[in-house]
Amino acid sequence: MRLWRCPGIAPYTSGMSSISVLQTVLTEARAGRPVALCTIVATRGSVPQPPGTMVCVDESAHMTGTLGGGCMEASVRRDAHQTLAKNESTLLTFKLDSDFGYDDGMICGGQIDVAVCTLSADSDTRPIKEALERIENGQPADVTMRVRTDAGPVEYRVNIEPAPKLIIAGGGHIGRLLAEMMIPLGFGVSVLDDRVEFANAERFPDPIKPVVGDIGKTLATWPIDANTYIVIVTRGHNHDEQALGAVLASPAKYIGMIGSRRKVKVIFDDLLHAGATQEQVERVHAPIGVAINSVTAPEIALSIAAQLVSVRRADHKSVVEGPLPAADAPP
Repeated sequence: MRLWRCPGIAPYTSGMSSISVLQTVLTEARAGRPVALCTIVATRGSVPQPPGTMVCVDESAHMTGTLGGGCMEASVRRDAHQTLAKNESTLLTFKLDSDFGYDDGMICGGQIDVAVCTLSADSDTRPIKEALERIENGQPADVTMRVRTDAGPVEYRVNIEPAPKLIIAGGGHIGRLLAEMMIPLGFGVSVLDDRVEFANAERFPDPIKPVVGDIGKTLATWPIDANTYIVIVTRGHNHDEQALGAVLASPAKYIGMIGSRRKVKVIFDDLLHAGATQEQVERVHAPIGVAINSVTAPEIALSIAAQLVSVRRADHKSVVEGPLPAADAPP
C-alpha cells in the first residue's frame, strides 16, 4: 500500500488521451528506450480519475499523461520509475490518505490500483501497434496489462473506444462555440458550411477541421458510422432540412437539429412526405440540447454539448476487465 507523498520529480505532460500515451509507449520502446505503461485498473471510494486512465513513465521519470495531478500522481510516477529500473511489471495500490494529501487540497479518501507494465526494445509491442491501428480505423480496441501480484500473475484487459466524430453542419456562432467546447471533451470535430468565410482555418483552427461545400450534398457522401454525431445548426430552414434529409437514414449515433417546435414539425412533415419513416424522424433530437432554459448562443452550445456527452456515456461499457488469469499461467 502506498500513501500520498510529494517527492520532487520531473514535470509531467498533462491533458493527453490514452491513445496519445500508447503512441508514446510504442515510440519509446521501438527506439530502444524502456518505458513503464501505467493504468488505473480499479478504484475504491472517491478518486481523481476513473479506471482505464493511462500514463507512461520513462527512464528520466518523465510522465506522459496525467492521473489528476497532486501527490498521488507524483507517488505513482516515483514508484513506476522504480519498477521500470527493475524491469518488472507489478500491481501497485495507493491510498489517498488525508495524513499525506492535505498539502495539495486533494483529500479524496479512496484507493486506486495501478497496473505497471515495463516495455523495452525486446518487448512485443505488436498488440499496442494493432490496437492503435484499430482505433485509427474507428474501431474499438483493447490492451492487455499483465502484472505480478502476491497471488501470481494476472491480466487486466483495458478497452479503448475510438474518439467520437462530431460533424457540425453550420459554422455560425453556435457552431463555432460548440466546436470549441467539444475538443477538450474528446470529440474529433469537423465543421461544414457552404460559405468559406464560415468554414476556414482561421475561424476553426486545428484540430477542428473546417469543410466548405454544399451542405446537403456533402453530408450525403460523408463517411458516417455508428461512432458519428451530427449537429445541424445551419443559417436557415432550407439548409437544415437538406442537411437532415441527407443523414436521416445514416447509422449515426446521434442526430440533432436546432429550431423551434413549429420549425421542427414543418421539416419532419416535409421529410415524412418525401419518404422518411416515423422511426427515423423520432430519433432526431429536436429541439436540440438539454433543457436548461438556454437563451444566448453560449448557453445553447452548452446545452448541446451536455446532450452529446450524455448520449456518449449512456451505454459506456466497462473500461477495465479483470483481474483475469494470466494466459500462460499454470492451472
